[in-house]
Amino acid sequence: MKITWLDIRASDAKAAILEEALRRRIDGVVSDDVADFDGLPPTVRKVLFPQGRHLPDDLGATEVVIGETEQLGAPCPDVELGRFIEVRDPATLAEACQSAQDSRWTLLLFHDPTETPLETVIAAGARATGSLITIAQDVHEAEFIFSVLEHGSDGVMLAPTTVGDVAALKAASFVEGPELDLVELTVTATTYVGMGESACVDTCTYLREDEGILAGSQAEGMVLCVSDTAPLPFRVNAGAIHSYTLSHYERTSYLSELRSGSKVTAVDMKGRTRLVTVGRVRIESHPLISVDAIAPNGRAVNLIIEDARHVRLLGPGGVVLAGTELRPGDAILGHLRCPISEK
Repeated sequence: MKITWLDIRASDAKAAILEEALRRRIDGVVSDDVADFDGLPPTVRKVLFPQGRHLPDDLGATEVVIGETEQLGAPCPDVELGRFIEVRDPATLAEACQSAQDSRWTLLLFHDPTETPLETVIAAGARATGSLITIAQDVHEAEFIFSVLEHGSDGVMLAPTTVGDVAALKAASFVEGPELDLVELTVTATTYVGMGESACVDTCTYLREDEGILAGSQAEGMVLCVSDTAPLPFRVNAGAIHSYTLSHYERTSYLSELRSGSKVTAVDMKGRTRLVTVGRVRIESHPLISVDAIAPNGRAVNLIIEDARHVRLLGPGGVVLAGTELRPGDAILGHLRCPISEK
């Protein structure tokens, strides 16, 4: 998970932003007024960024001071120092690279909209122990910053315009998601249920042989459907359109809701997850079969899939099973969620 800092210096809704920041477990709050840090829990880093103003004599609960090079001194032995650099030419780019190598914190503002300067700084600080925080103008830019050179900046600072920006920034920081607990489900029945619409999800990312997406008729129990890796390693024939899948931030979506640009959670046989982008969803009418299974705790799980060999489910040990060949007693992998609201 990447570092997320909220810049509240110019916010007209500080109280609401701070409340949401605590609820979403934002990593740091950035202000130019130490009074804004009063009452914040120790889990939130308090970052003072006066940007041109003199440092106050009393730093209060401040944990990090960010400033230009000439502004920083040693205000307090318990306060970490960071440098703020606007990268606008080769000289300031070189300064940023040096700071990435030897500063505990480096806060960067890029004037070049391309990714090349950030790539240069990330590469310069690749073996350093400090953290690189990049200022983003909006959540879309934050997502871009997190993805540069596949590693991205260590963190992003964003000045939210609405409370919703807080949740969106936190969601964007999950470059790799948390691991999910997968369980062995035992197939109890497969039944032909007639014609219906099923969804084929094409992602913008190559999926591994043991990687796919979760789908199920109920959000509390889903089956791991893997990609058609032989000819099309980005395609998952996931199930009927009513089925739930995990989208982002552990939320659920109907397969019928997915669109180009939507996010879904890809899961492998060990439960490791990552967010991938949907390229397209093809919905067509096909004969359908219902797969009923039971979990070790007795919970019933159902998935309705197209009656075709290219619908592939994953079994223990990474064994790929064609949906049409499933029989009672077969084991398939799935994920159980707590009984919460479906959406």
